[in-house]
Order: sequence, then structure tokens, then C-alpha cells
Amino acid sequence: MKKPAILGGSPAFDQLLPINQPTLPKVDDLTAELTDIFNSGMLTNARYVKRFENECADYLEVKNAVAVSCCTSGLLLSLKLLGLKGEVIVPSFTFPATVHALLWNNLKPVFVDCDPETFNIDPHEVEKKITPQTCAIMLVYIFGNPPQLDRLTSIAAKHHLKMISDAAHALGVKYHGKFAGNFADAEVFSLAPTKLVVAGEGGIVATNNDQLAADLKIARDYGNPGNYNTRFIGLNARMSEMHALLAGKCLTKLEESINTRYKLVDLYKSRLQKLPGISFQKIEANARTSYNYFSVLVDEEIFGLNNDQLSAALKPENIMTRKYFYPPVHEQDAYKDYYQQYQDQLPATAWVCKRICCLPLFTHLPEEKVIKVCEAIERIYENRVQVKGQIG
Repeated sequence: MKKPAILGGSPAFDQLLPINQPTLPKVDDLTAELTDIFNSGMLTNARYVKRFENECADYLEVKNAVAVSCCTSGLLLSLKLLGLKGEVIVPSFTFPATVHALLWNNLKPVFVDCDPETFNIDPHEVEKKITPQTCAIMLVYIFGNPPQLDRLTSIAAKHHLKMISDAAHALGVKYHGKFAGNFADAEVFSLAPTKLVVAGEGGIVATNNDQLAADLKIARDYGNPGNYNTRFIGLNARMSEMHALLAGKCLTKLEESINTRYKLVDLYKSRLQKLPGISFQKIEANARTSYNYFSVLVDEEIFGLNNDQLSAALKPENIMTRKYFYPPVHEQDAYKDYYQQYQDQLPATAWVCKRICCLPLFTHLPEEKVIKVCEAIERIYENRVQVKGQIG
């Protein structure tokens, strides 16, 4: 076996292999409808937005799907319209926007630990943190993996709490055969470029609450019901017609995209599971993830390198990696007021952050490139002592 690039061998790829890329329709598939949009002069929140909302609602089997400018604006407005006050239980192992939405609504985040196998919020830890000030639970589908929704919905019902989902990674995800979007009071999906359904920028709020859906359609237009006598404080969170058109085209390929990602992940696992010290996110048997990201856990004592060292060794191979999500939210600069309170209080979160490494995965990633990534990791493992000495 040839040496890793870090030891003077040739790199696995001549050009950088990104961790993620949007899988997009052909431009020609958009031209006629783009022309229709331009000719209409209606560029925002019109025919194509309504069509996309209906398509999403039908696909998810929910009563309402409301298009917004991004997942974060959907979270902001949903929290606002639910009239929440007090504390919201939320994982720290998540993208910071999950928690930003709480603070923008003057809600106090109460951080809880994750499950070290699934990386999702731990229902046992959730129940321990409920107080008279708790008003809601904020869920996250980490990398598209659904949390234990049966237990969490039971906890929310028992304590009369609202439940909101940051479902940014979860469009197309299923739990016990039911689509994500059907479990919480509001579940908000992202349509950003790193997702399986891409709008460019955009989001969808799925809800079976008709009043919330009606209010969201007003709130996304500053709170203006149409007569400029604003009913409440809203935002400009409208989706454009062009974004809706692109997202609709991508939605038609979502099932195919998820199936393809499962095949690519199976290929990754078939090679990497042979390496000591490499393990994977647990997906429950009754769950379907989207594999929005593919992560491995690196046990330094067994593998011989830690996740940072593996990433450093893959960089000269032109293989991009990410340590999602690090640092956890409670350790980030914007949340320094929370650090002392939660220092050493989230051991599973710290354990995962110390080991996680996300590898390249996107729907149009060729299988031969997955194999080359695996071969590079195998070379690095075989030469781990020299690699560690090189990295320092």
C-alpha cells in the first residue's frame, strides 16, 4: 500500500473533494418556468410558492406546509406565534441557529446532553430538566437521524409542553413509518445548499395546527394580513418564486436521493468498519435518516489518531472533513454566559465532540470516490505512527 500524502505519497484526489455539494436539476429543466415567472412580474410568494407548499404538504402527509426564507426564520416565527415564555429544553450538540432562535424570542435555553450513540437529545435527560418554568422542548434531527420521538412526545404531553423541531436535516426522514413534520407543534426544514432539497436559501414549516399555519403566512410578511394594519410583529421571511421553483424540482428527486445516500453510506461502512477504533452514528431500526451528513467516531486509543489528527492527515489527500458540531453551543463565544453553568455537565456531548469527524457525502458523489476516501483512511491507519509523528 502506498504512503499517505502527508508522508510524501501522492494525494487521493488532484482537486479538493468537498464534504457536501448541492445536487441540482439541469438549467434547461427550469427555463420555461423561469420565463413564466419573469413574464408574470410576480417574484415573491405567488403561484410557485403555493404550488411548492402544496407539494410539500402532500409529500409529508401533513395538513400545512408554509414556505419561508430560511429554516431560522421559520423557527423564529413559530416560537413567536406559539406565545412561549420561560425555559426551553434544547441540545447543545447542534448548529447554533437552533438556540439563536430561542434567544431572539427572549426564551431561556436549558441545555441537555445527547445520546452518545445517536447524537440526538436524550429523553431521560430532558425529563430531569423540566421545571415549572419549562414551556417547550426543542428537538433536532442530527444529520437527519430522528430522535426518540415516541418518548419525547409522551414527555411533552405529560408535562403539557409545546414541542418544536429544528428539522433542518430531516426532509424525507421517517420514524415508525411516519414522515418528520408530523410529530411536533411545528417542524422546520432547511432548503439551504447543503440539504437534499435545495432552494438556494429557504425553509418549510410543517404543522397540523391550522391556526399556526395561517398566522405564519401573515408573520412571514411582516405581520401584514393584506391591509397594512399589522396584526403582530413579523419579519420579511417570504420565499421567492425562483427559490420555490428550484426546491420543487429537487423535491421530486428526494426519495431517489435518500436511497442513493444509503447505498453510499453502506459502501463507506463496508470498508471503514474493518478499521479498529472507527464507529458510526446509530440509526434505530424503525427510523429512516436522510444522511444529510455522514459521520464517523474516532477512538484515539484504538485507532491511534484522534479526529483532529485524522482530519489533518486527510487534508493533503484533498479530502475535506468537518467536525460537526464543534464546539457545542454552550461553549461558543456567543454563549459564554452559559459556559460556567454547563461546564462538565454534558459528558456525552463532550465525548461525541472529541471523536466526531464528518466525511464527504452528497447525492451525486461517485462510488469510486467513496472508495478512494476509504483507501486514504486505510493508508493513514496503516501508517498511523509515522502520521502522528508528522502531525505532532
